[in-house]
Amino acid sequence: MTDARRGPSRMRPLWALLAATVVVLSACSGGNNTTSSGGGGQVTLNTIWMKQAAYSDDEVKAMINAFEDANPNIKVKYEFVQYESLHDKIITAQSTGNGQYDTVLMDTPWPAEFADAQIVRDISDKVPSDFKSGVFDSAFTSSLYNGKTWGVPWINDTKFFFYNKKMFQQAGITSPPKTWDEVVADAKLIKSKGIVKYPLAWSWIQAEAVICDWAEIAAVMGGANFVDDQGNPTFNKGGGLAALQFMKQTIDDGITNPASLGYKEDDVNSTIAAGQAAMGLNWTYGYNVLNDKTKSKVAGDIAVTAAPGGPSAATSGVNGGMSIAVTTKTSHPDEALKLALFMASQPMQEKYDANTFPEWKASFDKTDLTKTNPDFWAAAKSAFAGLVARPVVPYYTNLSNALQVAIQEALKGTKTPQQALDEVAAKVPSMKK
Repeated sequence: MTDARRGPSRMRPLWALLAATVVVLSACSGGNNTTSSGGGGQVTLNTIWMKQAAYSDDEVKAMINAFEDANPNIKVKYEFVQYESLHDKIITAQSTGNGQYDTVLMDTPWPAEFADAQIVRDISDKVPSDFKSGVFDSAFTSSLYNGKTWGVPWINDTKFFFYNKKMFQQAGITSPPKTWDEVVADAKLIKSKGIVKYPLAWSWIQAEAVICDWAEIAAVMGGANFVDDQGNPTFNKGGGLAALQFMKQTIDDGITNPASLGYKEDDVNSTIAAGQAAMGLNWTYGYNVLNDKTKSKVAGDIAVTAAPGGPSAATSGVNGGMSIAVTTKTSHPDEALKLALFMASQPMQEKYDANTFPEWKASFDKTDLTKTNPDFWAAAKSAFAGLVARPVVPYYTNLSNALQVAIQEALKGTKTPQQALDEVAAKVPSMKK
């Protein structure tokens, strides 16, 4: 995930963080040793979450309070950090002494790195079968690596296509675009009529956010995989190359706001909310932000659909899932897993569905949930059935960081898309060592 929910950032590779752990040794040591707060078998769990994830901080706290009420022998301490800090903080905290956390929040591309570094536990035989069958496959795959389960899926999300209905009507456009080619045509028409200077806004800052947009577009242009089964790069040809060429062309055509190269997802929301863009990709939370009259000048004018398609697929979405992982150094693995399963349970997810969709398939058949926005629920159900994942490889952090730089170079025009991606592809063998 990235954005306000996942504040995009360049993460440091594991080896660099291990070298820095001595600095935080005193802060991390003994954090997992708290087993009692007065006897009676009471245990304390130390947990880390992402600030302003799909669930708000208050919603996460409410879930934890409900868990404590149901399990009076377990006390849960929680810490919220921005996405920029989450990956590095987890690695640093768990690489020394007894580790600091009993559970950690794990983004979709991290299971390989965390598993190989022995930060998180294999819980393959501990996740109930009805959980595995009850959630969307795209949610469950967010915690998989080498055929094993390394976390309890908690957030299932993707980037949807938001558009301004009023601007479309002013341009004489009667329906949202079904393909990215139609997006370009609609954007050019809106611009030609003087409705808005830059119809498109994107989160193309040099961060994980741009990887998510690029992957989502690439998937419908024949590039659903970054690497092949042997780990060889494929992103520099086919759909990966076509997607980056498409992105650059929208800048050259004057339909993408050039400021997008510095935008995070919140900036996309702000631009659309100010009436300065007609279209954009964003996570689920964007709908409520853009239709909030206290925050948006265009509240009531914003609609949402699944992301447009292309030559290889009618629609696609990047897997923005996150899972709750039990650490290898916890002294309370059973209690930690119990917390994770509670947080991800269907009742909890349905109760707190204001800013994110449940990962449970059955939830989408409940009219008491879907009646508030049936079109959005339908779009989400369609998208969740076929999400594409960023590669779950141990060197993902290095790969993502290199791709972020390359994509920026291509979008700024300092290198061609082909040249930029080829240079990263050439570095992959050294990343794998």
